[in-house]
Amino acid sequence: MSKAITKESKEFLEKYLNNASPTGFESSGQKMWLEYIKPYIDDYMVDNYGTVVGIINPEAEYKVVIEAHADEIAWFVHYITDEGFIYVRRNGGSDHMIAPSKRVNIHTDKGIVKAVFGWPAIHTRQEKDPKPSLKNITLDCGCDTKDEVEKLGVHVGCVVTFEDEFMILNKKRYVGRALDNRVGGFMIAQVARMLKETKTKLPFGLYIVNSVQEEIGLRGAQMIAQKIKPDVAIITDVCHDTNTPMIDKKEQGDLKGGKGPVLTYGPAVQNNLLKLILKAAEEEKIPFQRLAASRATGTDTDAFAYSNDGVPSALISLPLRYMHTTVEMTHEEDVENTIKLIFASIKRIENKQDFRYFT
Repeated sequence: MSKAITKESKEFLEKYLNNASPTGFESSGQKMWLEYIKPYIDDYMVDNYGTVVGIINPEAEYKVVIEAHADEIAWFVHYITDEGFIYVRRNGGSDHMIAPSKRVNIHTDKGIVKAVFGWPAIHTRQEKDPKPSLKNITLDCGCDTKDEVEKLGVHVGCVVTFEDEFMILNKKRYVGRALDNRVGGFMIAQVARMLKETKTKLPFGLYIVNSVQEEIGLRGAQMIAQKIKPDVAIITDVCHDTNTPMIDKKEQGDLKGGKGPVLTYGPAVQNNLLKLILKAAEEEKIPFQRLAASRATGTDTDAFAYSNDGVPSALISLPLRYMHTTVEMTHEEDVENTIKLIFASIKRIENKQDFRYFT
């Protein structure tokens, strides 16, 4: 029996998470991911904006997608003052509240430039002073003038990422800067590995998709859905672990890390495909949780579902603590069980299976 997570795959996860892949600048991470899955696929393609697709059975007419997104939130250099301080803009949903005192990497053509988000000392602040916002957080790279900053290679438009790296807490919780959603890319890569190791023959073409630009509006998924034109799509992303302080379960639902992957109910989720996944979970005794989406899921599920003539799509999510911070946290058992559930689900899809709403 092939393991969902191996020692070697966990080493890849650490390397993959520690590599920065901000929205619009995902290429280094995409190359790393592609090299990892190449032994497990028959072919691959890369689109104009960097979405990477590993393909098993590329000659098959019926196409099934399993998908995650590769990009992480970041910042852009927006304005450099005469004194050498740098104001930023968001690239995706970056959180200004956590920025003060964080170390960052400014990505330039000359290489990485180190900097910090400075913040006035507690001794100098008053209660009435403004809280962190995009109007007052600034980067300090140790320079005294704008000219000095620019000589380092920093210019308006340079992308900025936090420096924090992967670790494991209490031997069971993964912690990192970009679990949202490179852990998804890791999980679909493990499905490809398990298919190879178990010599599983699929009666359809499997497209293992690592999309770009999800964090700014599902853009990579929109583009690749039009290119592949799949018949079925199973998406994996993260959702909120709501069992931490300051989260209202009446608003966000009751979801807990360690209790299994989360299956979403909502308009974009095709009911017959969801039933297939639920049956797979029940038959394989894989624990799962449930979540209701009010309108959109807010994930690449929406992009695939409403593409082409409408693609039967479903979402399998991973409970995540502290989303869009540098210490995103998820439970190893949930990662394992999400991999197992995707693997079990695709094995239950038949060649040219009809997921029509009713007949």
